[in-house]
Amino acid sequence: MKTYVGGQRAATAAEFIELALGTPLELWLGEPDESPEERAARLDAARDILADDPGLFDAVTQLAVDVLGTHAPALLNVTTFDRPRSGRGRASGKAAA
Repeated sequence: MKTYVGGQRAATAAEFIELALGTPLELWLGEPDESPEERAARLDAARDILADDPGLFDAVTQLAVDVLGTHAPALLNVTTFDRPRSGRGRASGKAAA
């Protein structure tokens, strides 16, 4: 299956997100080895981009919500447990004399 955004083919999920946002992912996520000065410059550039396009904030937020909602269990290796039934297996909270 081929995915296109604005007439350009996205080969990976990262490319799809980058094409959809119109900015590189590193601008929002940072680089693993960035210095404090590089981080400050990156965040300053991101603020400028958001100031120029206020709708981008909503697009980025919605995309993050969609991705996390879809992939959070796999990304975070989350395991869900059934809640114990009320009244079973719970301490009463009373101290023994």
